Amino acid sequence: MLSALIWLPVLGALIVGFWPQLTAQVARRVSLVVMGGVLIWSILLVSQFQPENGLLQFSEFILWIDTLGLTYHLGVDGLSLPLLVLNSLLTLIALYSTDDSINRPRFYYSLILLLNAGVSGAFLAQDLLLFFLFYEVELIPLYLLIAIWGGEKRSYAATKFLIYTAVSGILLLASFFGLVLLSGGTTFEFEKLYALSLPLGTQLLLLSGILIGFGIKIPLVPFHTWLPDAHVEASTPVSVLLAGVLLKLGTYGLLRFGLGLFPQAWAYLAPWLATWAAVSVLYGAFTAIAQTDMKKMVAYSSIAHMGYILLAAAAATPVSILAAVFQMISHGLISALLFLLVGVVYKKTGTRDLDALKGLLNPERGLPLIGSLMVLGVMASSGIPGMVGFISEFLVFRGSFPVFPLQTLLCMVGTGLTAVYFLLLVNRAFFGRLSERVMNLPPVEWSDRYPSIFLAILIVILGISPNWVARWSETTTTAMITRPAIAQISSVNSH
Repeated sequence: MLSALIWLPVLGALIVGFWPQLTAQVARRVSLVVMGGVLIWSILLVSQFQPENGLLQFSEFILWIDTLGLTYHLGVDGLSLPLLVLNSLLTLIALYSTDDSINRPRFYYSLILLLNAGVSGAFLAQDLLLFFLFYEVELIPLYLLIAIWGGEKRSYAATKFLIYTAVSGILLLASFFGLVLLSGGTTFEFEKLYALSLPLGTQLLLLSGILIGFGIKIPLVPFHTWLPDAHVEASTPVSVLLAGVLLKLGTYGLLRFGLGLFPQAWAYLAPWLATWAAVSVLYGAFTAIAQTDMKKMVAYSSIAHMGYILLAAAAATPVSILAAVFQMISHGLISALLFLLVGVVYKKTGTRDLDALKGLLNPERGLPLIGSLMVLGVMASSGIPGMVGFISEFLVFRGSFPVFPLQTLLCMVGTGLTAVYFLLLVNRAFFGRLSERVMNLPPVEWSDRYPSIFLAILIVILGISPNWVARWSETTTTAMITRPAIAQISSVNSH
């Protein structure tokens, strides 16, 4: 059942890419049908998932390469299930939001489908080497999507992304091999590695590689510089996937491997991790204030909001770990909405410069619906009650404050700064008299409106009924920290 989430997009990519005489329009339809089927399949998976069971479900196991200890072992729990649905949903939205006139459409759609397959495989893998393979597979399509369909500096941005992510992969692979070799094990399966006990010094060494590796992917300061460049040069659908899904591989990895495999070292480093989170949040927020490019501002906002997840993971309380999952879903939806809206503004006005834009909320000659959705999106990102952003941030602060009060307060300041820079964005671009440079804008097609409207509705619904997400993850996240070594984290650091 789980393999279908990986291999159905791969099959779709092969059909779209290699079927002879397939027109661009048919390739688009095939891609949408395939991705729609994957989304339906993931929803079916949710309907059959047992949330009261904190263990792996729907497991699939095949011994692959015995000499390496590599197995094709898939499974899903409350940590990965919401991310799988998010991946399927945002990939479908990215495909739907792609312009019909895009160059080399068959190659483009194939890469999007392969990207989805790689991310799903990483979320489902229950073997360290298998996870690494999928983690590296998604790198290739994303690099090509930026390098071929990006902006003027796409080559620079794509190469920078490739170098940073390659370093991330090297560090992770070294830590994975080190864990197995130093423990004297012969397998890379998670469940068997959880039972291993290593000296604290060894754990700290291996955890350092994982922290930096996934810190690059998230990204956390100072490993963040690739992200703004990648976002600015990437097309809108690719930015949606990059912010909404790809960054979550880093935070998912920290929870699954950092907290899960090295609990004593995690407890030892937890105060430093919380401080790292606060620095990343504040740096991202202050840097966002200084931006005049709308897309770059949203990109730095992502850096800040991903820091909340590290804070929650560092605290390692039942509420904070659940909050980390909720924040991943919340950020995925909100950032996707914001990048879609920025993309529409750029498509209609030809600029993202806040110094050139003004008055886009003008009901007659501006972009009133897009402006209204943008106001909703920035309110959600700023943590206004009634939206999913408020729920996720409240849970993060509520779960982290008893353990790390100072760092949590600093992150709360970051939430206030979010309101500042997004208020600057909305005030400069959407209020006031319509700028002469962007008068008489062409109407926004409904094809550009539907994805944003759907995401906005979902953001409000999950803000009102957060249990739609929380109920699937709570048992798993609670089970993650009831292991004795992990349960000590909050008790040690709260004294």
